Amino acid sequence: MTTRRIALFPGTFDPFTNGHLDLTCRAARLFDRVIVAVAHNPGKGTLFSIEERVGMIRSATRGLGRVEVVEFADLVVDCARRVGARVMIRGLRAVSDFEFEFQMALMNRRLSDEVEVAFLMPSQEYTYLNSTLVKEVARLGGSVRGLVPAEVEQRLRVRLEAAPAVRRVNPAPAERGEKRSDRGGGPRARKRR
Repeated sequence: MTTRRIALFPGTFDPFTNGHLDLTCRAARLFDRVIVAVAHNPGKGTLFSIEERVGMIRSATRGLGRVEVVEFADLVVDCARRVGARVMIRGLRAVSDFEFEFQMALMNRRLSDEVEVAFLMPSQEYTYLNSTLVKEVARLGGSVRGLVPAEVEQRLRVRLEAAPAVRRVNPAPAERGEKRSDRGGGPRARKRR
């Protein structure tokens, strides 16, 4: 009897980018089944609801027979256990990702020695890409075509058109008529003179 090799690809995916899609496709070539697990993560202040993110990922991965999408709100190792995954896929874009991913891998190993972490590198064209950058470009009116699946691009446009106009909240010191040394260094309000 052969055991199916199941991999879990967890993340917030707000939104799902072509870099995420690239890693999903790479994982699907290596494993019998890839489960993209979308984290609720309410502390992160997502642009899209969990239902929207799951729907967009299902749409983007529709043609990939080995891929399914689930949501989770508990520990990622518990999600892996539920779906029978023995491997967790994580993407490494640059050296700067390594320290965080290394810490997370060690913590997950401490929580469950049944799940191994496999790091995959995206295609070179996506090494700079992340969800935060995509949202910022879209929010400021730039094109995200080619950075996200078509449905995600459309949903970003609709969501951000409904948002209030972008304005600078904290102008530079010179624009406020201050010298650099006049700036406060913390969250406390300064007394007016």
